[in-house]
Amino acid sequence: MTAVSVMPRAEYDWTVDDLESLPDDGLQYELIDGILIVSPAPVPRHQRAVIGLIILLHAACPADLEVLVSPIDYQPNRRTSVQPDVLVVSRAEVGPKNLTERLLLAVEVLSPSTRRKDLVLKHSVYADAAVASYWTVDPAEPSITCWDLVDGRYVEAGRAIGDEELSLERPFSVNLSPGALAAG
Repeated sequence: MTAVSVMPRAEYDWTVDDLESLPDDGLQYELIDGILIVSPAPVPRHQRAVIGLIILLHAACPADLEVLVSPIDYQPNRRTSVQPDVLVVSRAEVGPKNLTERLLLAVEVLSPSTRRKDLVLKHSVYADAAVASYWTVDPAEPSITCWDLVDGRYVEAGRAIGDEELSLERPFSVNLSPGALAAG
């Protein structure tokens, strides 16, 4: 599978309970407003960027917060379950299984097959769920764009391309270089 598939259900909308019946087959299953979206497993370039982010964020993360990596389900409501590539949440909000409380940061690493979903659909999902900050990393360019939630809408907080360095304060102080993330 090289593209995202949308699997509508005729009788009723999908819910987070329906995800339990899906196979553990290496594909990514997400729900957005009751619609099942199936994405292929990520490619190596995507994984290198995710690993780089985890290392940087984990090193800078305060003890009361936690950096987690996909696959982990963030379920802000019964009809939505998404898997950010990387996320930051308060340790106090981490339960035994899925995350349902507000995230401090959601990060999506763009791939050709998920680009539109990440830039449009998930941007909207995270804003609606009041996720404090949303970042997209494009390892092909390479670039990183960061948004902070202000009055219910995302406002660009910073952008860097190539070897430029970006200094951010939310959810905590960290310096990022898209070129370094893309290189792994």
